[in-house]
Amino acid sequence: MGQTSWFNLSIVLALCLGSLTYGYIIAVITNTLGQPNFYTYFGLTTDVSDTALYNYTNRITGSMNGIFSAGGLFGAIFSAWLSESHGRKMTLLAATIISLIGGALQGGSVQIGMFLFARFFSGFGAGMLITVVPVFQAEVAPPASRGMLVSLNGVLIVVAYTLAGWIGVACYFAENVKLQWRLPLALQTLWPLLILAVIPWIPESPRWLLEQKRSDEAWKIVERLHHRSDDPTDSFAKKEFYQMSRQVEADEALAAGETWLSLFSKPSYRKRVICAFFMMYAGQASGNLVIANYSVSIYQRLGQTGAIPLILSAAYCSLSVFLNYICALLIDRVGRVTLLIFGLAGCLVCLCCECALIAVYLPSSNTGGLKAAVFFLFFYICFYGGCVDANTYVYCSEIFPTHIRPRGMALSMVTLYLTSTPFLQGAPTAFTTIGWKYYVVFIVLTAVNIPIIWFYFPETKGLSLEEINGQFGDEVIVYFTHVTDEENAKIEAAAFEAIDGNDTRFHQKEDNVTVNHQELATNVEKH
Repeated sequence: MGQTSWFNLSIVLALCLGSLTYGYIIAVITNTLGQPNFYTYFGLTTDVSDTALYNYTNRITGSMNGIFSAGGLFGAIFSAWLSESHGRKMTLLAATIISLIGGALQGGSVQIGMFLFARFFSGFGAGMLITVVPVFQAEVAPPASRGMLVSLNGVLIVVAYTLAGWIGVACYFAENVKLQWRLPLALQTLWPLLILAVIPWIPESPRWLLEQKRSDEAWKIVERLHHRSDDPTDSFAKKEFYQMSRQVEADEALAAGETWLSLFSKPSYRKRVICAFFMMYAGQASGNLVIANYSVSIYQRLGQTGAIPLILSAAYCSLSVFLNYICALLIDRVGRVTLLIFGLAGCLVCLCCECALIAVYLPSSNTGGLKAAVFFLFFYICFYGGCVDANTYVYCSEIFPTHIRPRGMALSMVTLYLTSTPFLQGAPTAFTTIGWKYYVVFIVLTAVNIPIIWFYFPETKGLSLEEINGQFGDEVIVYFTHVTDEENAKIEAAAFEAIDGNDTRFHQKEDNVTVNHQELATNVEKH
């Protein structure tokens, strides 16, 4: 049930261009900081003997990531408002245009202040993209494969990291020294242009259309998304649309007096917010973005020279693409929470080994010890990429009800940016001053996060977006996954009657439908 149609897959992949844009915007700075002429052009240095200028350089490079995160924070909040008021598609369009302008400004920067402003601008667009894309994907994906489809968001993010990495390697050898860092930055404009080319064919989210009382448009989209040759009567599409409609109707009554503060005051919403916070926070507290964004600098500290740090960084990202795809294949089978716990536990072991090796062998000329430290960075991504990375976006995009999903996802991304900013901005100075002890921070935080997630997070595998409400204590009007054949037949009959019978009252009130939804919900919970 709920197998993915080719049209459904094509829409999800088209939306992944937003993930590609987001990932490249983040990743390009890693390789930019590995290009010597970038430092020369902006009056910076990597020479530790020039203490004053080197410390200034560390503050500037930290600010490049910090100000990007600040832009992302504001972009995420703006994306939530725009998604709810003007739809997911309009938000995607706005985010694309902003990202396009930000990339052009970075590629053409002539002074460090202009570059920092451009990073903030790009961060704003990236924050919008990473908020709207997973939500959009989750709202068009069928329950049985939603984890895999939304995980493609994570896959394409690391594809972008890989592209940025290998483009950086290629440009390192360019004879034109300005081209070495300007071309990778300017290529940020390519991916938004691709989105602009396909966006006319991307339909609006049917769930958002239902909230706007545009039920005819919503049904046509759902029908096309889930139409398959082995389901000529569109049984699955009708049941899902029926469930969506009934749940939107129920949620609309509840949402009448709700505000942003309701996310924290209502118990079921508050639990979602806590889960979303720890999901994103746990990922950053494991050191992921610090390792990814400063990978070139880390490899240089571990004794790698010339183009080797850039090549290792690109190889790290290439491996992550494969591992995120493995995560996409596993997430609907193993489950979100189990996979997350296993991944964080593996990350914890790798961080402990990395910390010990750096404490013993850095600084030293022991090539064996330093190479072992490089190995454990790659071993780390096996767990983070294979179990955690894409998983975070899947879980946060699906746990909130439709009417607050953009707000919930925005808060998730605000968490990402707020928690990653101090880690990223402080990393250059921390690596210089406290060295291996910086890894202890990630070790302690990850050790604390694992039991919290294990005991507090409900599983969402295999449930429709509407049915996930029940996992947090809210009412589910109609269940159609994990039900008996008899219950399924009743729901199917009600859905066919409502849609094929052209019942105009379908989205408001259905006196003629003879299914006791509360009884069905109770039976399924017992089941």
